Amino acid sequence: MDKVDLAGLGLHFALLSLMAIGGVSSILPDMQRYVVEANHWLSATQFADAYALGQAAPGPNMMFVTLLGLQLGGWAGAIVATLAMIAPPILLTLAVTRLHANNPDAPLGRAIRGGLGPIAIGLTLSSGWILAHSADHDWRGALLTLATVALMLRTRLNPVWLILVGAVAGMAGIL
Repeated sequence: MDKVDLAGLGLHFALLSLMAIGGVSSILPDMQRYVVEANHWLSATQFADAYALGQAAPGPNMMFVTLLGLQLGGWAGAIVATLAMIAPPILLTLAVTRLHANNPDAPLGRAIRGGLGPIAIGLTLSSGWILAHSADHDWRGALLTLATVALMLRTRLNPVWLILVGAVAGMAGIL
């Protein structure tokens, strides 16, 4: 593992945080590209495992970023990664809220609100693809992923049960 550049990590995550529409999952592909492919700080499997652990833990969706920062740079990395993900959106939200309060029917505001839905869907789908590609190493993993997606789309089954099935399959050596 190469030495982690915390300033570079912070700047990259701060820029990504401004594109996190619907949560940190929407920017997961670029986070993975930066941490795994561009800088070789983690393997794809380590990244996917950190994401899964962060999602399994109680608390907000973005806990994964703190865990990733901790894994990359200790406590300093956790603080840098977390602040980089929360400070820019907070400042942008405050500015946009003030502008919207003054001009609620501005054409630009309507256009932005109308365009965010498709962007969020596309970013979420690309995140799912990256995670599936990182975690599925053979046909059994791919089959389990497809079955999980099908069950999520077709039933009202609680996702915790699907996570449990995947964990049991992994512990049993099926995957």
